[in-house]
Amino acid sequence: MTDQQNDTDSTTPDSLAGRIGKRVMTSDSLIFTFLRSVVSSQAASWVDLGLGFVFFSWLGLAPWLSTAIGAVAGGIVNCIINYRFTFHAQGVSWRAVIVKYSIVWIGSILLNSGGTQAVYSLIKDWHWLETIGFKPDGYYAAARLFVSLMVSWFWNFVLQRYFVYRPTRFDKTAEEFVDRLRLNRKS
Repeated sequence: MTDQQNDTDSTTPDSLAGRIGKRVMTSDSLIFTFLRSVVSSQAASWVDLGLGFVFFSWLGLAPWLSTAIGAVAGGIVNCIINYRFTFHAQGVSWRAVIVKYSIVWIGSILLNSGGTQAVYSLIKDWHWLETIGFKPDGYYAAARLFVSLMVSWFWNFVLQRYFVYRPTRFDKTAEEFVDRLRLNRKS
């Protein structure tokens, strides 16, 4: 290939495709950050479900307790992976991240629970859905999946990207809260 052909190649950094490719491939691009968050969510989900089944099936704990233990463990795994891998948090103390992540996580639980109930209540009487293949038992699954995706994209991802793993004015308050909790435990 000649130098002249190299200069006009569509994959060179100066070409439009090259500039777009470079932008997309950077570690902080929205697309790759979102893909990393999907990987983190999947890992956390496997921990959540796996531990839930282990505590229920093998250790005989109650379903609610097995689910709660799995959810807490999955949340911790998700927070750690996101801190290091997904959002490459810099300049944010772990104390602030814990408080901010907990706020977003509790909001996520409330939105998922309430949203699933609201969407299920809305569609449970839509019998026309059965004409396109839905079964009444599938209404919950459809509501749960829809709400879960919406909360994941428009609540969890956005707030984690722009609030939890970034320095904010709230960080000092969050750090003071954790410090007070730690002092009370030592007393």
